[in-house]
Amino acid sequence: MTLELLVSCVSKDVHELVKTMNIESDAIIVNQKSDYSFEQFDFGGNRITALSMQEKGVGLSRTTALQRATDDIVLFSDEDIVYESGYSDMVTKAFEENPKADIILFNVVVEEDRRTYWTDAVKSVHWWNCGRYPAYSIAVRTKRLHEVGLTYHLWFGGGALYSCGEDSLFLNEALKLGLKIMAVPVTIGKEVTRTEGEASTWFSGYNEKFFYDRGVLYYYLYGKLAPIMTFRFLRKNRAVMCKDISYAEAKKLMKRGAKERTPWNGDRK
Repeated sequence: MTLELLVSCVSKDVHELVKTMNIESDAIIVNQKSDYSFEQFDFGGNRITALSMQEKGVGLSRTTALQRATDDIVLFSDEDIVYESGYSDMVTKAFEENPKADIILFNVVVEEDRRTYWTDAVKSVHWWNCGRYPAYSIAVRTKRLHEVGLTYHLWFGGGALYSCGEDSLFLNEALKLGLKIMAVPVTIGKEVTRTEGEASTWFSGYNEKFFYDRGVLYYYLYGKLAPIMTFRFLRKNRAVMCKDISYAEAKKLMKRGAKERTPWNGDRK
């Protein structure tokens, strides 16, 4: 099996990025910046394809990379992930050991206040718990994705209309299409800890837009069950997410997002 890393980034020097991320496999890097360009180069015996595009949205970046993937397995990634040496073998080995799995979710170490999951034992993933896994945990059999025509939703994710959820919608749609998803206790990398004052390219904090957009997402993920899943989400994460915005206000914002399903406008009540 061969592995291709699909990286979404913003205004990066791709030649430096492959070094800092410790890329040891083929990779397609989609770089959101002010111009359009295409480049291919060799890095450590691996094929690196770098695309620059002006259009915004991480969902678009991931889909752009996915449509060009040719290796057996694809692993989605962001610019702030640093991979363990040997990660390519870890991922392909997991697929060899789980031949019925179409998608496998891996552990990536992140800061405690951003951690939404951790896998301690091999398990199946279902519609009610697929929303906790970020895109950088997801590896997929490329042929299966192309067979069912699965891509990322362009409305959701950093830089898009709604600031989060492209990964949750991707996994949810995969389940609807009959793909089998498993999570394994294999750690393949870590998220770089940001220095004080350094802003994330995709995440702006637990603000009003975050909760409103999450409400929109929950409507598309869960339909009539959105109120129940909203309660579950906020109850579980209130200690971390409800420091600046109260639990009651966060719940109100999510309810409003699920009802309106239009881009955030802070002046609209």
